[in-house]
Amino acid sequence: MKRNPLSRAAQPGGAWFVLAAAVLWGTTGTSQALAPESAQPFAIGAVRLVLGAIGLILYAMLRRSITNPLRWPIGVTLMAGVSMAAYQLFFFAGVARAGVAVGTIVGIGSSPILAGVLGYLLRGERPGKVWGAATALAIVGCALLIGAGTGDIQAASSAVDAAGVLLAVAAGGAYALFTVSSKGLLETRPPEAVMGVVFALGALLLMPLLFVVDLQWLRVPGGVLVALHLGLVTVVVAYSLFARGLNSVPAATAVTLTLAEPATAGLLGIFLLGERLTTPGFIGIGFIFLGLALLSVGNMRN
Repeated sequence: MKRNPLSRAAQPGGAWFVLAAAVLWGTTGTSQALAPESAQPFAIGAVRLVLGAIGLILYAMLRRSITNPLRWPIGVTLMAGVSMAAYQLFFFAGVARAGVAVGTIVGIGSSPILAGVLGYLLRGERPGKVWGAATALAIVGCALLIGAGTGDIQAASSAVDAAGVLLAVAAGGAYALFTVSSKGLLETRPPEAVMGVVFALGALLLMPLLFVVDLQWLRVPGGVLVALHLGLVTVVVAYSLFARGLNSVPAATAVTLTLAEPATAGLLGIFLLGERLTTPGFIGIGFIFLGLALLSVGNMRN
């Protein structure tokens, strides 16, 4: 199969694009905390995906990247779009049952392992020893974050809802499948086109939610700002960076690098929201950054 000329532009520093995307994703929780109280998780997720899809499609059209739409592989494209929509539903449902800390970290922490398995089964990718060591360090860091920090986190970890954890793991699996399937599309198509089409499909699947959730919070200036930040910054900008980086690194590596998200969220909670983090929490963030540094350096040497 002939590769798209764009794929030759992939650079060894692609890991840094994925890291930058993960840092932007780490602002999602802080944005939600600043949203009006009437904003419900499902509403925020649906609005975020729809606004992000619109922005990505416009960006792809501006760059004239979406060509020959009838020649897109239906199976892989559907898999990527459905996976992204499923991720939104599983993630917010898992967080609602297991708690923000446990749901978020379990969902994100399970993704690298599942991405490694799916990458091997579907694409024949072998993550390697560096990925294994980096993933282990990052997951240990996430585990430390679950049991450390504010009283809310400690309370959540002491009474974990089993169904909530399963939903969070399902979210991690959906995100891993989205990454692996998107990786396949990126081999023959521009990053902005892939993200635009995949998110548009996911948005179409979730759009019915907009007719059943309360959107009154969008009438408040603060609500509009939160929605724009989530849609434009954490989707359009972040996923454009993620796609560019994914073009250069294996799917399992990319998903492990996204573990920078909980570390970023934790630091923002401390410095912007006044949350307190205990010593194990700081050690956990240190483990995450150590794993990410190991993976980034290893990727640049390849």
